[in-house]
Amino acid sequence: MYPRYIQPRIAEALADTPVVLLSGPRQVGKTTLVRQFAKKNRKFITLDDELTLLAARQDPVGLIRSLDHAVIDEVQRAPALLLAIKKSVDEDRRPGRFLLTGSANLMSLPAVADSLAGRMETLTMLPLAGCEMLAGNGRWIGSVFSGRIPETNHAQMGDKLVEKILRGGYPEAVSRAASRRRAAWAKQYIDALIQRDVRDIASIDKLDQLPRLLKSLAQMSGQLCNFAQLGGQVGLDSKTANKYLAVFEQMYLLRRVQPWSNNRLSRIIKTPKVQFLDSGLLSALTGLTEVAAVRDRQLFGRVLESYVYAELLKQATWAERDYAVYTYRDKDQVEVDFVIEDIAGQVAGIEVKAAASVSANDLTGLKKLSLLAGEKFVAGIVLYDGKDTLPIGKQLWAVPISTLWGA
Repeated sequence: MYPRYIQPRIAEALADTPVVLLSGPRQVGKTTLVRQFAKKNRKFITLDDELTLLAARQDPVGLIRSLDHAVIDEVQRAPALLLAIKKSVDEDRRPGRFLLTGSANLMSLPAVADSLAGRMETLTMLPLAGCEMLAGNGRWIGSVFSGRIPETNHAQMGDKLVEKILRGGYPEAVSRAASRRRAAWAKQYIDALIQRDVRDIASIDKLDQLPRLLKSLAQMSGQLCNFAQLGGQVGLDSKTANKYLAVFEQMYLLRRVQPWSNNRLSRIIKTPKVQFLDSGLLSALTGLTEVAAVRDRQLFGRVLESYVYAELLKQATWAERDYAVYTYRDKDQVEVDFVIEDIAGQVAGIEVKAAASVSANDLTGLKKLSLLAGEKFVAGIVLYDGKDTLPIGKQLWAVPISTLWGA
């Protein structure tokens, strides 16, 4: 079993907060992790058990009244429990009373957010990060922002890098050696989500359209989100396509990456980009294999970009400081794949390249970002398929992709 770097954050939150929600996609290990917090004085119950689910839906107040400290797994299956938990913690504000898990982003639902405001801390657990699988320190972002540009003595390049990116981070997929077997798992995983979990969080008229929509989104990964084009591919209007995309976001399959902006920007393109949160799942949806990755470098580049995005998000969930990840593109078609901004407004730019070399053209967006951010600019980094960390300009660096899990 791999260590999960979010675990200390859960323990910290339980020490001073009445309710802690660990949210994230199904089958990433949330249940395994929270069971470690279920001790003699903290009962474990799961709403995947049909009898328990019935009790939670029929008499949520009664169920919560019977609990003093508890771990409640898959709480999104009975949202009424959250109001009962609110009533309970309003009467007894001791910290650590309820540790919840959810496979949908419950905080995106206004009623839920309002009911537990000030009473609950939400933490996010995504599929396994590279550093969790290879025992890295998981502080890549913090190193960049403190001026220590990451290096590695154990770079994974070429075929080894391709294999790692296509494997992704879902524990069940990671354990399967063959890409064909990982693709089979991914298909069953997506089918199960659509047939079961979608009904818990949304009213969807045409479930049969969701798999086609998800495949269309996979083809758009890393690109600007055009709802009219997207809906047209599967026979939906743009409003419905937007609604269904939001459901996939709630289930942590993908995310819209918002554009970075400050008061010096006037020519920014404000359309978000779509990025998947697991490169293995994206590979399965696009049919990308190790052989195809050699032939279609453009597609592999998009999957690699999604991998980097997810790794940055994962490390941000347990980082000591707060970081947000954006994208940048202006009307002159100058762009930066990812812009990381800390709570103080400091900025780092990240370009992702599937190649083993870096050209001057790869620096255009980072140089523009440096000018726009001014003294808030920390570093511009080109992540590439190489082994050496090298300076390539003022505050600009070429850095091996494999430092993400080794730094």
